[in-house]
Amino acid sequence: MNALLEGVLADLAAEGAALEALVADLDEASWRLPTPAEGWDVATQIAHLAWTDEAALAAATDKEAWDALVLEALTDPDGAVDAAALAGGAVPPGELLARWRSSRAALAAALRALPEGQKMPWYGPPMSPASMATARFMETWAHGLDVHAALGVAPAVTDRVRHVAHLGVRTRRFSFGARGLEPPAQEPRVSLTAPSGEVWTWGREDAAETVTGPAYDFCLLVTQRVHRADTELVAVGAGADAWLDVAQAFAGPPGGGRASRG
Repeated sequence: MNALLEGVLADLAAEGAALEALVADLDEASWRLPTPAEGWDVATQIAHLAWTDEAALAAATDKEAWDALVLEALTDPDGAVDAAALAGGAVPPGELLARWRSSRAALAAALRALPEGQKMPWYGPPMSPASMATARFMETWAHGLDVHAALGVAPAVTDRVRHVAHLGVRTRRFSFGARGLEPPAQEPRVSLTAPSGEVWTWGREDAAETVTGPAYDFCLLVTQRVHRADTELVAVGAGADAWLDVAQAFAGPPGGGRASRG
């Protein structure tokens, strides 16, 4: 048994179940409430999660289906994701929830079934099952924040966000590359305080540059759910400072981010 994969999958299941419980009893009007993502209502957010789970399932189990998804993305690189989410969100809520529930379970089973050491294709670099589960956690958490915002409900803050923080650290170089920038060679030491008070660290203790602050703020930043000015994150060093301006834990082109509350 892959303990790392099982740990991520357990937290992914918990995050998905919590979001499903939030939306399961909503009336039709609430499903149509706008979220902070322009043009996306609550149903669109859930449909996007279902579609991405299905895409990951295809990548893990069905080469023909995966190749078709890649061709679709190449045909409409700027609109394919939006189109799939908007179409998926147009169905009755019960049908949408059943689709998402089924795709979550099928993907977890497929990731467990992949041979040890095998990677699966993705829109960026190939991913291990644990990396894919981590990416799915990040998306579920981030899009769940948008749903909470639409409904005016405060999200639960748990140490499960460690998966988002880990992915945010691992994607430092990608964050620069996505903007056509050369990543600084200096790897900063990252020390983040978890919601529980535990301190999570990445990088060498003697690194000349550092990033410190609340882990929750860091997770909001790397998923572009908050403006940097509205966090308590502190960067020491030019490279670390530049990173926080471009941090991005998700695949694809850079997003527009969120406006400062200041």
